[in-house]
Amino acid sequence: MKALVGIASYGTGNDEHLHRLLEEYRRMRSDVDIVVFSNIAKQLGPGVEVVVGLPATNPWSLPFAHKRLFAERLNRYDLFIYSEDDTLIEERNIEAFLRVTKILPAGLIAGYLRTERARDGKVYFSTVNSHFHWDPASVTTLGEYTFAYFSNEHSACYLLTREQLKKAIESGGFLIGPHEGRYDLLVTAATDPYAQCGFRKMVCISHLDDFTVRHLTNKYVGRMGLEASDLYRQIDVLLRIERDHLPKEVLFNPETKVFHAKWSKNYYEPSCPEMVSLIPRDACSVLSVGCGWGALEGELVQKGLRVVAVPMDSVIASCAKARGVEIIYGDLEAARKQLSRERFNCLVVSNVLHLVEEPLKWVSTFVELLSDHGMVIVKVPNFAQVTTVWRRFRREPGYQDLGDYGKSGVHLTTPGIIREWFQRCGLAVGRTVCMIPQRGHLAHWVTLGLADPLLAEELMVVGTKN
Repeated sequence: MKALVGIASYGTGNDEHLHRLLEEYRRMRSDVDIVVFSNIAKQLGPGVEVVVGLPATNPWSLPFAHKRLFAERLNRYDLFIYSEDDTLIEERNIEAFLRVTKILPAGLIAGYLRTERARDGKVYFSTVNSHFHWDPASVTTLGEYTFAYFSNEHSACYLLTREQLKKAIESGGFLIGPHEGRYDLLVTAATDPYAQCGFRKMVCISHLDDFTVRHLTNKYVGRMGLEASDLYRQIDVLLRIERDHLPKEVLFNPETKVFHAKWSKNYYEPSCPEMVSLIPRDACSVLSVGCGWGALEGELVQKGLRVVAVPMDSVIASCAKARGVEIIYGDLEAARKQLSRERFNCLVVSNVLHLVEEPLKWVSTFVELLSDHGMVIVKVPNFAQVTTVWRRFRREPGYQDLGDYGKSGVHLTTPGIIREWFQRCGLAVGRTVCMIPQRGHLAHWVTLGLADPLLAEELMVVGTKN
């Protein structure tokens, strides 16, 4: 087997990690040629070709530079490997890729998750964050290998066989200039084989260690990424979906259609002190609809409340369940039916209503489960924020289709709209909490809080059942 490796390396900040990658490739038993793409000349020793130049004026366009060279050398190599200069692909990763490629259907490509290591030795999956999630319905077993689709196709690298690269080029989606959309410019270059060329990236969850690659900088530890124990909890559910007949549906589509998928549902939303403070002190039971990994719900359990959640899916529910949250599976109607005899003191709906097709139906369906004078707490983005309004007016990317749910996947939510929804569901509207970002604090103080509805990025609105 002869392999061509393309590595994107901007500037000198990652040169230490780049040399670690080069050492790894030089040790491999396969015949490997290495090309480093950079904005500056680099002396990297014998056997390493350096290509200098940016495909476009934006420095983040550098990762696109490898595509043309891969296409030009299509018939000279059996395997094509692309990575950023801080992402380590080991020989075991390549061997595992080649093994499963023999059994995967033609439209599927084996891919990787990226990990980081904290100073205390804990491993984090930096790939797993934000709205990205497993598709429970994608689980596929072929012989001894089980695969699943993870919606974040980025791992700062990819492998393609010659035949796969040929099909990617023929699709018309590979040899295109620097661009961005669902992902930012830097990420898009490493995801185009899946996002643009008709392939689907599948992760081999039954042999996950062979399909993880190391992010040597560890720069996202403490900022982004899921600790390994929580990830393996999800993997366990994926492996048991068929055997235990677990639900395969997702409660609603968590991802918007706008630029960079802005305003999507965060599966790993942190607990919100402001929301916790709004829950009545005498409340005994809470229902959470659209629950992710359950940080907020778990905190309420720790405070002694009974918390029941309708999760985004059965996979992410494993994290909430581990925090002591009771889980109700199913879609809107199925969950409502299972809870028909229950009554709750408080209903929490966090970053859900702007994403579902019928927000009024969602509120009214679960309001019926509240006890007398029960409380509803809704958290949503604030589309009345002055910067958002200005960007809509200028029709900037990600803003021009707001107001059209069919095109954007987003309902506009403002203080007035939420109050109207509450009133139509028979709720008495109470307090509105404006979540002001740091940059808006001065304006908040100068205006004595009067401008808060124009400054807030998020809103929390409280309603009471009449």
